[in-house]
Amino acid sequence: MGKSTKQRRKGQVAARAKGPSGAGTALVKNNPFEVKVNKQKFNILGRRTKHDVGLPGVSRSKAVKKRTQTLLKEYKEREKSNVFKDKRFGEYNTKISPEEKMMKRFALERQQNHEKKSIYNLNEDDELTHFGQSLADIEKLNDVIDSDSDTEERGILSAELTAAHFGGGGGLLRRKALTGEQDEEEEKPKSRKELIEELIAKSKKEKRERQTQRENALELTEKLDTDWKEIQTLLSHKTPKSERKDKEEEKPKPDEYDMIVRELGFEMKAQPSDRMKTEEELAKEEQERLQKLEADRLRRMHGKDEQENKKKPKHMSADDLADGFILDKDDRRLLSYKGGKLNVGNDKEEGGNEKEEGESEEESEGEPGGEDEEEAIVEEDDATDSPSDLESDMGSEEEVTANEEQKEKHKGNEERLQSEEEQNAKIEAARSELPYTFTVPESYEKLKSLLFGRIIEEQLVILERIQKCNHPSLAVGNKAKLEKLFGFLLEYIGELATVEPPELKTIDKLVLPLYSLCQMFPEAASNSVKFVLQDAAHDMEEMIEVKGRATFPGLDMLIYLKITAILFPTSDFWHPVVTPALVYMSQLLNKCQVMTLQDVVKGLFVCCLFLEYVSLSQRFIPELINFLVGVLHLSIPQKRPQGYILVHPFRPAGKNSELLLVCDKKDMETWKKQNLPLSIVTRLKESSKTEMNHFRLSCLAMCLDLIKKCAALYESLSSFHEIMQPIRVLLTEHIPVSEYPEPLQELHQNALKELEDKGKHYTPLVCEKKKPVPLKLYMPKIVKVLEFGRKQGGSKEEQERKRLIHKHKREFKGAVREIRKDNQFLARMQLSEIMERDSDRKRKVKNLFNSLATQEGEWKAMKRKKFKN
Repeated sequence: MGKSTKQRRKGQVAARAKGPSGAGTALVKNNPFEVKVNKQKFNILGRRTKHDVGLPGVSRSKAVKKRTQTLLKEYKEREKSNVFKDKRFGEYNTKISPEEKMMKRFALERQQNHEKKSIYNLNEDDELTHFGQSLADIEKLNDVIDSDSDTEERGILSAELTAAHFGGGGGLLRRKALTGEQDEEEEKPKSRKELIEELIAKSKKEKRERQTQRENALELTEKLDTDWKEIQTLLSHKTPKSERKDKEEEKPKPDEYDMIVRELGFEMKAQPSDRMKTEEELAKEEQERLQKLEADRLRRMHGKDEQENKKKPKHMSADDLADGFILDKDDRRLLSYKGGKLNVGNDKEEGGNEKEEGESEEESEGEPGGEDEEEAIVEEDDATDSPSDLESDMGSEEEVTANEEQKEKHKGNEERLQSEEEQNAKIEAARSELPYTFTVPESYEKLKSLLFGRIIEEQLVILERIQKCNHPSLAVGNKAKLEKLFGFLLEYIGELATVEPPELKTIDKLVLPLYSLCQMFPEAASNSVKFVLQDAAHDMEEMIEVKGRATFPGLDMLIYLKITAILFPTSDFWHPVVTPALVYMSQLLNKCQVMTLQDVVKGLFVCCLFLEYVSLSQRFIPELINFLVGVLHLSIPQKRPQGYILVHPFRPAGKNSELLLVCDKKDMETWKKQNLPLSIVTRLKESSKTEMNHFRLSCLAMCLDLIKKCAALYESLSSFHEIMQPIRVLLTEHIPVSEYPEPLQELHQNALKELEDKGKHYTPLVCEKKKPVPLKLYMPKIVKVLEFGRKQGGSKEEQERKRLIHKHKREFKGAVREIRKDNQFLARMQLSEIMERDSDRKRKVKNLFNSLATQEGEWKAMKRKKFKN
């Protein structure tokens, strides 16, 4: 069989590697034809050259080695969760030498061992000192040196003491040997004990000397003080008053600046105030306050006494000295003997006052016989009491006591009845009060049961307490409950608008809690209002499909549009709630037919809302101008539209083309200008003919007022005259102004004046026919020379942009190339694994077949042997 090309190529490479003798050499020389050399025409200073000489296979081997270390490692560990991390110090840091690594690791190990051992170290190795001396040496010597209080020599040690303690004693001995006589050198040195005794004697001597010096100094100072006091009287000399006044007058008066500085010194400095509480803290305090008030109301409603809730007296032990006892009033009672029984003065002050009043009345009634009674009393006191007199006195006293007891019982019953009546009145008052705590109603019916039938003040209080008791920061589910409350309250306002007559004042007051809920939950509020607008628009489209025409909505929908302008900003270019509301109002003016006077009023109300919506943004609304033109057309007697065009829903002539035409001059004379209330829409059917004519004139006055406002709003538009031309034609040519009353004529003149004065002519922007002649410039005109073969760019930004695009393309291609090479490398690794597994399997299968063949041969041999036998 022939060899494969791969084997033949290997043989050729091996033959090349052998020398003349046929032996293999370790060094393989590169073929010069395979070496790639990048030559350069010119050597440019500062330019770096890369890959001047490229050897075959070098870059490829480096890339394969790098992928083997990174990509192949990740591929092999793709299904493994355990990771081995080498946390030895500086293991992967090539900047540190091996000796430095070993030294640092050794130091860290010693430090860890030292920290573990020092946990239970009690500082036994440290030596305790006192004033620089070891406590152990002080205990051995038993040397106590008294520190004197003399400030001059405090902390100064003598030379001998310093030499004895810090010199070890040798220096002192050497000094004495030098200063002494030469004969004493032959004598023996003193012992340590003798030296210490001498030192102690010297320190005591110095101490006594210092004490004597201090005593002498004190005596001298006292003597000096006494002498000074004697001389001071002679030295003191008082100046006369006249000279003092002259000196005071000579003193300069303080300037204004000095006075201001002194005043500032005496001013109160700012005191630190308490920090401002957060919204959550304020809500928590308000909830606790309302809960406390509600508990008080329930207690009063059940008739419980306030004293029951008061704190009971604390327990007093036998050892208590009663230091805090205070006698507020004199509780002592008067003891007396009355009717043969002991009488304790239990009467109340009120009873005593009543008795005193009764006694005074009796005295005033019996004034004429007062002297006789006094004489009788004196005689009774002077005379001796007989037994019969005593018995009669006893009987009379018993009768008096019985009468007094009956009176006291009667008074007690009356007081009891009065207290019961007062208690019942308190209970009824507590029941009539509004509860202080409310839960958020879970449905519209519950909210309606809470609010309907109450006065507006109570409704506002209920809504306020619902918000305070269920603040979102107090519980988890309060936010969702209050978001639902906004929808329920919006529905309740719509129902109040449909009631006959509509409760517009109540609706006006309920806007405030609705606004607060909208500020707390803007997203939920916007969703609720959008749902209402969507439902109304859907109803109008259904009506157009079924009946072929649409009618103006009810009063509730008009109020919803008014509330939308209050709750949400109308000056935004686009708003998720206001923009749909504007579209819906424009459809109302464009699609809803004007059949009755109620429709005219509703349309004028929508026009007022339009002006309120666009008052800041000054957005042009064509439906507004068209509707005002149609309303003016309804007041014209002869329908000849010349100079203006009517737009749907108005018609030039027909059944309802004269809704605002007034022919009765008496009604015109009696008409007075007044605002149109919104509630007039519901009670217009019951009005008389005169009232209807007055109503028509009021609608016309409202239309003229709206025209005046539109002229002021759109005065800055370039096409102002074209927009207002139909209205100007109607006001000047078609409307019979002379027949109208004076207030209406005045409004007509004001509207015309606004249209004429506010109209400013703006020339439209048009390009000039001739190009303007440029000024002569003396600056040279620099023209960039285009070089062939180079990329030319307009500006610096454009060149930078092209450079970045080119760089991005190059990097993208390189990344794609590397990813392709990575995939190829992984495919080769996978193929090698598969081939290795297949070869291993083939080897194992071959071994199995070999073993089976040997077994089969042995079995056949045994069978043949048995057959022979």
